[in-house]
Amino acid sequence: MKPSPWWKEATIYQIYPRSFFDSNGDGEGDLPGITSKLEYVKSLGVDAIWLSPFYTSPNKDGGYDVADPRDVDPMFGNLSDAKKMIDVAHSLDLRVLVDVVPNHFSDQHVWFQAALKAGRGSAERSRFHFYDANPDGSLPNNWISLFGGPSWTQVDDGQYYLHLFDSSQPDLNWESPDVAEDFDKTLRFWLDLGVDGFRIDVAHGLVKEDVLKNHPDPQSLSDALLLHFPMEQEKRYALLQTVPFFDRQGVHDIYRKWRTLFDSYADRDVMAVAEAWVHPPVNATRYVRPDELHQVFNFDLLDAPFDASNLYDVISRSIELMKTVDALPTWALSNHDSPRVASRVGEQQSRALSLFVFGLPGSTYVFAGQELGLPDGVIPDESRQDPIYFRSQGTQKGRDGARVPLPWNGDSAPFGFTSATPWLPMQNSWKELTVDKQSADPKSSLNLYRNALNLRAEHLVNNGNIEWIESPVHGSKNQALLAYRRGDVSIFMNLGDSAIEVEVTGKVLIVSAGIPDGRDGKITIPPVSTLWVHH
Repeated sequence: MKPSPWWKEATIYQIYPRSFFDSNGDGEGDLPGITSKLEYVKSLGVDAIWLSPFYTSPNKDGGYDVADPRDVDPMFGNLSDAKKMIDVAHSLDLRVLVDVVPNHFSDQHVWFQAALKAGRGSAERSRFHFYDANPDGSLPNNWISLFGGPSWTQVDDGQYYLHLFDSSQPDLNWESPDVAEDFDKTLRFWLDLGVDGFRIDVAHGLVKEDVLKNHPDPQSLSDALLLHFPMEQEKRYALLQTVPFFDRQGVHDIYRKWRTLFDSYADRDVMAVAEAWVHPPVNATRYVRPDELHQVFNFDLLDAPFDASNLYDVISRSIELMKTVDALPTWALSNHDSPRVASRVGEQQSRALSLFVFGLPGSTYVFAGQELGLPDGVIPDESRQDPIYFRSQGTQKGRDGARVPLPWNGDSAPFGFTSATPWLPMQNSWKELTVDKQSADPKSSLNLYRNALNLRAEHLVNNGNIEWIESPVHGSKNQALLAYRRGDVSIFMNLGDSAIEVEVTGKVLIVSAGIPDGRDGKITIPPVSTLWVHH
């Protein structure tokens, strides 16, 4: 029997290269810095790393404004550094995923510069979305950029180009055969260098329809599309079902072709995960049909409240939806675009939630620093760098707080991250959260993650589906309790402020906080904690 592909139930560690470790003292993380810390990453018990972009870029949007997708920006090193990082990761039995950004290029890309020179109606402009103004002189439509402000910028000859993000990120036109051909080259370039797969940025955004049609409420839609923007969940979901530029049917034709390319590397399990936040949620299943991509991100936990009913709904729906296409869900509590989970739900709550999620079937994604229990950084406005902050005239603070560099050692900032001034400020209040301090503390968040991920690999991976034991619809006597069984492990999460006693026998493998009390076939679960029981 063929073994399951490595990615089916992997733990994948997301690294934001600029914030991981600075090897050359310029205040910016880099590829050699990542390579030097891969043994630390391996010690966590993860299976793979995923790196946010490190390609040539003017860095207007944290590297997601790519000027050359087949080269390394000097800020991060060079292609030799990338190759060494991949080789060292493989020597440690870590797979490597890299970002691919197919929705847009930087305005510094040679194609866009050529389009500016070539003028109306040219083949060069056909690679992007260039339109004339409306007869009354207004913009081609009323869409709002996800970073604030209009989605259109005018060039010298009067035409406008579409950008769903910053004006420095012109959207590509996937109806141009040049675009598909160029991305095939990019995918093959990195696969030939040795990477094991890709995270596809804005995977649902490549194909646009009705570009000249206005939206009835563009501002609210723009707000709903930002995970860090506070909004009632029902309102957000209703708005997301009206988005005109995401999740068009044509994206699936692109990914079927990409899947054929991936499968042509028959000597290894190449995988791709789609960043596709789509509504209704059933639409996400289309990205992981057998002839398309391997995984799709499940974003519902990134803004889910610490509430038993809501978490039960999100988890059970995700599992059931993916079953319809014979796929497993993915789980993420933090990433570089959303508030860190410790800030969003609380430190002890985030420990409990992590432990609860680590038992679930499918792959789990851990954002670097999450294992340390890092909260969002406190960023003075004068230090902010996110284009969202500038394009919204400061009304939206942006994502910088989640991107603050990691604290490695020492008692004051920059905690060993760099010998220079870090690119985003670090606060001295993190002195108890460094890797060194937490490594020495058996009860730290870091050691909780290490222990949990090792126990996950030993007891839970490839062990089938879950069976709910306690939930709002399974007769739970306590509305603050969620529990499921998977294989020979039962996992209980007490979301309340009081201890809860449950009838269960077995050995407690791990607990996220407090000390459970077990006797006479019963275990008392401490407040705001998760525990695993092995039967």
